[in-house]
Amino acid sequence: MGERRLYKYLDADGGLSMLYNSTLMFTNATQLNDPFDCLPKYVDFQPDSSGLHRGIPASFYSEMEYQKGLNRRDKTYICSLSKVHDSTTMWSYYNDNKGICVGLNMENVRQYTKHMNGMLLGCSELEVIYQGDTSESKPIDGPMITLCNLFATKSKEWQHEQEVRLIAYDPSPEYMKLLPNQNDKDRPIPWNTVRAFLDIGGECFESVYLGVNMDEKDKEKTIKIAKERNPDIKIYQMTIDPKAFRLKEKPIINS
Repeated sequence: MGERRLYKYLDADGGLSMLYNSTLMFTNATQLNDPFDCLPKYVDFQPDSSGLHRGIPASFYSEMEYQKGLNRRDKTYICSLSKVHDSTTMWSYYNDNKGICVGLNMENVRQYTKHMNGMLLGCSELEVIYQGDTSESKPIDGPMITLCNLFATKSKEWQHEQEVRLIAYDPSPEYMKLLPNQNDKDRPIPWNTVRAFLDIGGECFESVYLGVNMDEKDKEKTIKIAKERNPDIKIYQMTIDPKAFRLKEKPIINS
């Protein structure tokens, strides 16, 4: 995976938090908005061709790997990024175009992710594969390929996201934090709703795109914080293309 620039869509509050704290947020795989996401039932597990599982009935092996998949899903945290910053559908998800999109310099980000304890070696950064039907699932060969396919296969209905995932497996407690609205002393916090946060440097923030309908106060805050994190950051206002059903970015001068 060699993308130099990837994008993170967020609502205004989430974007301000990401820039202010200089972090990437990872969400547990059981808490993603696609109910089919990362479910091992959609992976065709087969004994690997190396002969390591020779003699094991395929049905037994499949059930064994299915249970392993459920356990891995429980311990896996995902940061969802996109290859594009101008998807009209993606922008509509975040407060009706009132959010922001942060452009990340992945060459710089990788200097931080490689030190994150618990990263899945071999597939810590995955480009999502979109399938039309579960019948398109092909037999998986080898432990690392199994993990990669488990966490990076989705329905074609989501292909507009052009998603690339950063994967953290069983991250160390030092990365786990409660969100501000989770500090509920009257009831226990479900373990899988606690997010993992990776600290990154301001040089990772290459650009910021402001939503078409973003509030002026949120724009001012975002621009101020973005410039504090990286004085060389590029800031754009998303606009409606008068000649086509698409969004276009317009550079903000002297921001």
